[in-house]
Amino acid sequence: MTGPGTVAVLGATGIVGRAALDLLRRLGVTDLRAGARDPERLRLVAAETGARAVPADADDPASLAAFCEGARLVLNCAGPSYLLLDRVARAALGAGADYVDVSGDGPAHRLLGGTDLLEGGRVAVLSAGMLPGLANLVPAHLGGDDLSGARLRVYAGGIERFSPAAAGDLVLSVDGADGTGGDHWYGEALAAWRGGRRVPRALSAEEDTEVPYFPGRVTVMPYLTADCERLARSAGLASLEWFNVFTGPQLRPALGRLRGHVSRDPAALAAAVEQVRAAGELDLGHNNPYYLMAFTLTTPEVTRTAVLRTPSSFRLTAATAVLAARSVLDGAVPPGLHFADEVLDPGPTLHGARRLGTLPLLDVHDHDGGDHALPIEEGSL
Repeated sequence: MTGPGTVAVLGATGIVGRAALDLLRRLGVTDLRAGARDPERLRLVAAETGARAVPADADDPASLAAFCEGARLVLNCAGPSYLLLDRVARAALGAGADYVDVSGDGPAHRLLGGTDLLEGGRVAVLSAGMLPGLANLVPAHLGGDDLSGARLRVYAGGIERFSPAAAGDLVLSVDGADGTGGDHWYGEALAAWRGGRRVPRALSAEEDTEVPYFPGRVTVMPYLTADCERLARSAGLASLEWFNVFTGPQLRPALGRLRGHVSRDPAALAAAVEQVRAAGELDLGHNNPYYLMAFTLTTPEVTRTAVLRTPSSFRLTAATAVLAARSVLDGAVPPGLHFADEVLDPGPTLHGARRLGTLPLLDVHDHDGGDHALPIEEGSL
């Protein structure tokens, strides 16, 4: 790696953290520290990856500080992010380390904005996972640096087992779906971005329908996240419509039952997480897991689509995070607080994920067959 130092991965026994340790080694990072609550599972992961095991509990400030001490960079793969907020970031920056988080998103960004912990050239990169980090890079990969006036429509979904952290973030995002603007605000169902603002109830859900590139009949739910709004505003998009695609019958009703009834009480939150995980298991059944995102960008010159498919959104999240960490270690990210899609280069990041084996299908094609056509980049649809 460029410049000696330790990369400390918190949440190392989770699906994303475990994958991140492997992928960091593939990118030439060999001085690795693995942290998690469960010492026995941590010992096994450390033995498998060659990392040094350091037990760490994000709910214990002293444990967290000890884990971050002496690290060159801390990569946070623990969650749920909407409960951790800026806790891990502050411990890492306070220890003099740079910081990359697979999530964090708007709430952590607001809490870290203006902190003196970022003085002295420190770097913090948030949202460095598949969503929103990698996803927010795709429009620029399709249309270049100037997207002003373009229209973007996205279909995203699949069928996978939920990790506890991912299920926790999904539960907490449902609780913030009414757009009330609290610390846990995440997005608004049925909303779209049009004419420079969020328009409530602009779209409607569809059940038992067909969507290009997705197998079988599905349910689609429009959902405009805060990160979609940030992308639309910064890129100057004329419109952005995002549809979550549900390929099984259990998950969407389970989320509907939880909306407005999620408690931050640990026992109640744990019960809600298990409901989501159980629904996901029923939907998965004996199917092969996958996650797919289809982006269609329309400009006055061309309509262009990118289709991304992965067998594991968790490994793709890990790949995005380690590519962000590698960029920080190489000095390619300027000091300060950033969202990943603001500082990562779209093309190299997408192709880096492919080289790491986490994005086997990346297909880019035009719809008009004109002079703007791009070659198929991988696979066929």
